[in-house]
Amino acid sequence: MKKTLALAMMMVTILTLTACGGSSGGSKDRVVNVCSWGEYIDESLIDQFEDETGIKVNYQTAESNEALYSLLKTGAGDYDVIVPSDYMIGRLIAEDMLAELNYDNIPNYAKIDSRYKNLSYDPDNKYTVPYTWGTLGIIYNTSMVDEEITSWDAMFDEKYAGQVLMIRNSRDALAAALLDLGYDINTTDEAQIREAYELLSTAKNNGVYQAFVMDEIFQKMEGGNAAIAMYYAGDYLTMLETNEDLAYVVPDEGSNWFVDAMCVLKNAQHKDEAEAWINFIAGTDANLANMDYIWYASPNAEALEQYPAYYEETYGEPLDQETFEIMAAPADVLDRCTLYENLPAGTLTLYNDLWTELGI
Repeated sequence: MKKTLALAMMMVTILTLTACGGSSGGSKDRVVNVCSWGEYIDESLIDQFEDETGIKVNYQTAESNEALYSLLKTGAGDYDVIVPSDYMIGRLIAEDMLAELNYDNIPNYAKIDSRYKNLSYDPDNKYTVPYTWGTLGIIYNTSMVDEEITSWDAMFDEKYAGQVLMIRNSRDALAAALLDLGYDINTTDEAQIREAYELLSTAKNNGVYQAFVMDEIFQKMEGGNAAIAMYYAGDYLTMLETNEDLAYVVPDEGSNWFVDAMCVLKNAQHKDEAEAWINFIAGTDANLANMDYIWYASPNAEALEQYPAYYEETYGEPLDQETFEIMAAPADVLDRCTLYENLPAGTLTLYNDLWTELGI
């Protein structure tokens, strides 16, 4: 499979860190502290950046946007660069937590496709450089279900009790319920949100969910330990390499399409190094390597266009068109999807209260 071959070809040592501290050496040492998601970078890029720039990368992960936000608010994370999703970026900007970027230091920003600029979370393109984009959907094991899944109903169906994995973050989990009920995923209507919560809570109380998961989904779905899960397209393609019985669908009711973007925190101690890292990752070569490793679509227009040829040259076989369209969803799929918006403070409080009540 692709990832197995890639790992053999790269022969890299995975960088494992327990903290994102500052420089441990003398004053001449240069460092950048990065926090992103699990399974979300080709680790060889870290080595390459360090070799090219002399800047040490301390790389750490968070499991969700909400977990990242908590780390930032409690001061538990000493980061320079973070890679949150669209709606969380909007919240961080609103709370004056991000630094405006000096795009003169990020010339590769010019390679980012215009469709990923001027989006609602950063309308004036002051704070972000897109990292990846993709869709949220349902992953299911075709050997464990007796039908083609096309609806969010599957995430709440007692028929699959004990075999369903619900995502462990409030925005996505409640979005599945809102979509199943026919509501807007950005609704601020308290009655609609509470109705979605009741759908989610009832399914939980009736034993539909085997677990609420984030990165542990890989082991469970790859190993055939669950039949249905809600997760992201790029991670599905990684799981598919291990378990060919898996399928992915963006349900008929629609879903979320997301953009994750690189940002610099306002209190960053290494802003120059942070912008150097962002520029490196935004480059075409880095995007090609990263897209090949993590299976998420690149916002770099050159890289996305070149990837099928890159894949064929690397692996000696053409890239399957269905695979490419799961990675980089076509217009007919994106037309059914919605970008999350940053919600008003009162709605965010309601989400937090309901999630706490759910007991996850």
